[in-house]
Amino acid sequence: HDLGAGFHGKVVLGGGSYDSAQGFASGQYQWGKNTFGVTASGDMTDHYLNPVVPQNFTNKGTTGDFSVRYERDLTDRDRISLSVRHELSRYEIPNEIIQQEAGQLQNGDNFETIGIVSYQHIFNPDVIGDFRGMVRDNANDLYSNPLSTPVIAFQHNYFREGYFKGTVAVHKKRHEIKAGIESDNTFLHEKFNSLITDPDDFDPDTPPTYAFTGNRPDLEQSAFIQDDIRLGKWTVSAGLRWDHYQLLVNQNAVSPRLGVGYYIPSLDLVFHATYDRIFQTPSNENLLISSSPSIVSLSDEVLRLPVKPSHGNYYELGFSKGFFGHVRFDANGYSRRVDNFADDDQLLSTAVSFPIAFDKAYIYGVEGKLEIPYWNRFSGFVSYSYMVASARS
Repeated sequence: HDLGAGFHGKVVLGGGSYDSAQGFASGQYQWGKNTFGVTASGDMTDHYLNPVVPQNFTNKGTTGDFSVRYERDLTDRDRISLSVRHELSRYEIPNEIIQQEAGQLQNGDNFETIGIVSYQHIFNPDVIGDFRGMVRDNANDLYSNPLSTPVIAFQHNYFREGYFKGTVAVHKKRHEIKAGIESDNTFLHEKFNSLITDPDDFDPDTPPTYAFTGNRPDLEQSAFIQDDIRLGKWTVSAGLRWDHYQLLVNQNAVSPRLGVGYYIPSLDLVFHATYDRIFQTPSNENLLISSSPSIVSLSDEVLRLPVKPSHGNYYELGFSKGFFGHVRFDANGYSRRVDNFADDDQLLSTAVSFPIAFDKAYIYGVEGKLEIPYWNRFSGFVSYSYMVASARS
């Protein structure tokens, strides 16, 4: 952020209900073509997660983060930025009444460290290149005390991620063209074990203990090109994206995207229509354990299938109408049809969730929004949506 030469700082303190307290501090020093900044924040509350009962048992949590950033203008056309950030959270898992009476205490934590480098080069006034790289380490844990019921669970998951993205943006007459590539490689490690302390809560054939250890790379690459074209009263946005995903399955996808808008100045009215072909990879959190052959030992009703990426067709049609130069009303209708619709489920009676997928999902909706920015104090928003999903058999 360009705040001008010299030192600039800010400190914010706050508090509220549920024994909540927050603090934030930042400082920035700019000299010549150099900028150095530091930020730190933290907060605490006894209402960290959504409680499972009104009494809000064992629900304390704290978070914190610290970051440093350095930017330098190497030349009038070149800028480099470096940043490192460390974040942490520690929290309790809310108890049900029976767990509270038994003396259960389950804790979770998450630690993350990220390093980012970015470089921007202006080839000429109409062509800009942007290149970014990131390395991220993440670890999360779950602990249970011996009084936990109906199951004692422990988990330690961690991963290291390497990410790169390069884009080039070109302005040429009526065209705004952007093209780029991405590479995201994540090396997953999962470890989980459990001990059932109340067999009456489970089917008789559920094993009293379970343990899993696994690791695997998640490899994803993509490339895209898009163009925003202005043709008088018409605006056309077109794009094409290619994705490759390799983890439990190996898939490629080509996703076209097209949007068209038409403006009628005399009515201050814009009609628009869009189509997107989407490819969404599943969450990798606990994906290895949920797809492990050993998971079928927990129940005869378990069906183990690799969770595949979601494929879908998104359609949208709508308009935006202005009134009196200050009021605007937007209305949209949409339809989404998705194969392998992403969702999540819970492992036994633990706080461990894992990704699943519905075979198909059909989502229809309409929404409207009214804005009156002239008053600067009123805006209205109403929406309605309807969803039908069919479960995989």
